[in-house]
Amino acid sequence: MKAVFKRPESLLEIPFHFCPGCGHGIVHRLVAEAIDTLEIRGKTIGVVGVGCSSTSWKYFNCDMAAVPHGRAAAVATAIKRNGEDNYVFTYQGDGDALSIGIAETMFAAIRGEKITVILVNNTVYAMTGGQMAPTTLEGQITCSSPKGRDVSVTGYPLHFPELIANIPGVAYSARVAIDTIPNIRRTKNAIIKAFEKQKSRAGFTLVEILSPCPTIWHKSPTDSMDWISEAVSKEFPLGVFKE
Repeated sequence: MKAVFKRPESLLEIPFHFCPGCGHGIVHRLVAEAIDTLEIRGKTIGVVGVGCSSTSWKYFNCDMAAVPHGRAAAVATAIKRNGEDNYVFTYQGDGDALSIGIAETMFAAIRGEKITVILVNNTVYAMTGGQMAPTTLEGQITCSSPKGRDVSVTGYPLHFPELIANIPGVAYSARVAIDTIPNIRRTKNAIIKAFEKQKSRAGFTLVEILSPCPTIWHKSPTDSMDWISEAVSKEFPLGVFKE
């Protein structure tokens, strides 16, 4: 029989610990496939922060570093500056990168650090029980906003790819999703593009990925994918904002 797919070489044969229907498994594979496509595994270093992705270091078949909450972009900066020929990426959730780590992420963009941030946006703090995050939708119910997010009190959802698009040091800023097969393909292409920009030392690159969290959203895996299409991507439009 003809093999139609195989495990990427950049992804170790270890079962994922994520909840059923979680999008992290899909994103992990896409990152690994991008590394394989570009044949850069021996020069790739990943950095993971705290959140559902905090143990992602054990799944990727490349050098990885695990760092304190929110500090991934700062550590990635140090790694890249000490080995400019390496491909350095962070793998972070929206709470890690855009709340406690917003200063590190933003100033890495402002400085034009030649790293790639893979930002998985599921609109909540998932690992710690589902609190409201910077990306929580207006009216979205979380354990810390039981009546729904009130923007008059907590402000509006943070649109980070658009925010950094006008920064001179940013070479690539995009938002993609994994709710459909065509969008999954676009996500892989965006990750490849970000790594290619890093190869040319063009500047800071970021790929935000809209991803489901069935457990915290209290939805089935199928309904969670539908909710990305019906609600999340309406608040966070897909597209390339800087290239």
